[in-house]
Amino acid sequence: MEYDGGAWSPYLVGALIGVLSMATFYFSNQPIGASTSFARIAGLIGNLFSKGHTESLKFFQETKPQIEWGVMLMIGIILGAFLAAYTGGEITAQWIPPLWEERFGSSRTLRLGVAFIGGTVMAFGARLAGGCTSGHGISGTLQLSVGSWIALICFFAGGVVTARLMFSI
Repeated sequence: MEYDGGAWSPYLVGALIGVLSMATFYFSNQPIGASTSFARIAGLIGNLFSKGHTESLKFFQETKPQIEWGVMLMIGIILGAFLAAYTGGEITAQWIPPLWEERFGSSRTLRLGVAFIGGTVMAFGARLAGGCTSGHGISGTLQLSVGSWIALICFFAGGVVTARLMFSI
């Protein structure tokens, strides 16, 4: 099967993520995941503004807000996404994608508000589920975790339902 759209082949990138996940397990005995890293970054920011309060929270007593390999992975993901978009000529100055504009109009405030709310709900869900899409979808399924396979099926089902509701696709 040949891929003819976008910057990088999703088949190649998927294979590379699999290799990265196996290498991460082999060299560090750690799964790939992002939600705990986001929480650590939130703790680091919290320490800047209210160190005492942040340190009093049970979560941050158990999961110290520090720069560790997962936080560096997050930085690498952001840089890698930029590199992929740049090398593929996919960086645009568009605030509103055409599909969104066609369905919901050209309001930047609406677009950013929905993105913020969606990100907040996803972060809450990741904490509630004990992991995010990368933790469950990549690392958990690689370990044949039944809970991760169920979570992955729910991620896809939720994505299909959301796309149908928002865009009538």
